[in-house]
Amino acid sequence: MPFDTQPWTEPGPQPVAPGVHRIPLPMPNDGLRAVNVYAIDDGDGLVLIDSGWNDADAKGHLRDALVALGHDFADVRRFLVTHMHADHYTLAIALREEYGTPITLGAAERESIEAILGGSTSRELGEPRRWGIPDEVSMRDIGIDPSHSREVYQLPDEWLDTETDIALTTRTLRAVPTPGHTAGHIVFADEAASLLFSGDHVLPHITPSIGFQPVIRRSALTEYLASLRLLLELPDMMLLPAHGPVTDSVHVRVKELLGHHDERLDATQRTVAEGATTAYESASRLTWTGKHRAFDTLGTFNQFLAIGETAAHLEHLATTGVLEQTVRDGVAHYHP
Repeated sequence: MPFDTQPWTEPGPQPVAPGVHRIPLPMPNDGLRAVNVYAIDDGDGLVLIDSGWNDADAKGHLRDALVALGHDFADVRRFLVTHMHADHYTLAIALREEYGTPITLGAAERESIEAILGGSTSRELGEPRRWGIPDEVSMRDIGIDPSHSREVYQLPDEWLDTETDIALTTRTLRAVPTPGHTAGHIVFADEAASLLFSGDHVLPHITPSIGFQPVIRRSALTEYLASLRLLLELPDMMLLPAHGPVTDSVHVRVKELLGHHDERLDATQRTVAEGATTAYESASRLTWTGKHRAFDTLGTFNQFLAIGETAAHLEHLATTGVLEQTVRDGVAHYHP
């Protein structure tokens, strides 16, 4: 069976392997264009990898795709969610309220979800002071409203904290923790069918943001690089990503991502050698996206992501002894 012959954002279920369909769903006001939900045949029902954003348009597209497969929402037996970001998790929460469908999520996401539910805004969505972001910039300035997040987030039914085999009717998925993009990110491997449902951990055309969630782990990049190398220890499989088309090799893309981060670490180290001392200053000297855009041409939200990404690289360089780190008045400074 040829896989994924249609443009990856085209609506409707696309067969990618026997018993597996990719369903792209729209995302509101987002440059990623779409998120892939994967429907796996499971007897007379379905198991979904990820769910999409809790948005009327996304819900309608998902319903239409399930109907095209001869199913409806009531036939979804469970959601296996790769991570807590809204485009992967929140439609599952809404559908659980209607149909009782259980949700499985990585255990290391608990702290961030509980921070959202508890309104602990002192740590919510980043460490702007530590990164050297000017004090006058608030979370709402970058388009993040914690009170809205509390309305759409809930805890899952099941937490996964170690590698776990999940037995479906006709296949077994191995849930593998892959922290980095978020603390509790999980990929699902069907080694018998040579399929890896990679979430945002491995994407074919872009590099995922590192550590963007309410409770930041300063080890996010170190964890991410280790998680990438972990996939090289598994058999090579077809890559079924959350954003972008299906491709035929996880290993090829993982090696590209490792090379990319080596280059970014070198570039980040150079900004410090040239006088930058904080994540904010370093990010402003780097270029961004595949088009090498200057920092000041990015939108405010993407600038925030860029600073967080730079902070993760600086923390890794400090952890590995390449740079020295000092903290003064809550701001992390880096030195050769």
